[in-house]
Amino acid sequence: MSLPKIKTCAVRQTLQSPLRDFLLPALSQPTRRQFLSTTTKNNATVSSTPSPSADPSRSQPKRKPLTQEQRDFLSSALRVNQAGELAATLIYTAQTPPLVNAHPHLRPLMAHMYAQEEGHFNTFNSLIAKHRVRPTALYPLWSVLATGLGWSTAVMGREAAMACTEAVETEIGDHYNNQIRTLLEMFEQWEAEGYEVGKELQDLITTLRRIRDEELEHLDHAVDNDAKKAEPHWLLTGVIRLGCRGAIWVSERV
Repeated sequence: MSLPKIKTCAVRQTLQSPLRDFLLPALSQPTRRQFLSTTTKNNATVSSTPSPSADPSRSQPKRKPLTQEQRDFLSSALRVNQAGELAATLIYTAQTPPLVNAHPHLRPLMAHMYAQEEGHFNTFNSLIAKHRVRPTALYPLWSVLATGLGWSTAVMGREAAMACTEAVETEIGDHYNNQIRTLLEMFEQWEAEGYEVGKELQDLITTLRRIRDEELEHLDHAVDNDAKKAEPHWLLTGVIRLGCRGAIWVSERV
């Protein structure tokens, strides 16, 4: 009498075991096949529908790689700009004590111009470090010459010191204009070819324009403070401008 009970329990255990999918395929396989086929169909439908975000031409801007010549130009521009702003800070540092001692009313102006030059110098220091550009090898020489130029013109008097600023800022303004012009020509060529200009280069040209305008502001301050009355004006400004052009040419390369 106990045998039928044992068989019944065995059948129940068999039906509850993990092997029931294989023992009873009719109970499970059709449902599974239907699910898989539906998934495949849905996936095929989704994959066949193009997504706007998946279009590389829409999601990524078209940028043109820099040529070696363009890389060299940008490196030399950052290098010479950093050197020039270093010289400017040293000129004002050397000029300020003699000038302010003799003309106390110039203290706010000298402080204002120095603060702007220091900001320019810090800007190019950051760009030099960010883009791993080698600074000029003539740092020590430019430091000595800039300090000597600032001190000597200040000792010569207010007019000579302002003539120095006039000469330096005239050359620096032209220098920044040339860099901006070169970058704009580069941008125009890229846009004509269907390329976009990267944000870093757009920011760079904005920075150059701002710094150029501040340098030309210093030029106006110098003229307003009798730079033209320095004697002999043509010789003093001519020598300083020639020295600036030479320093720019060398710093771009060394």
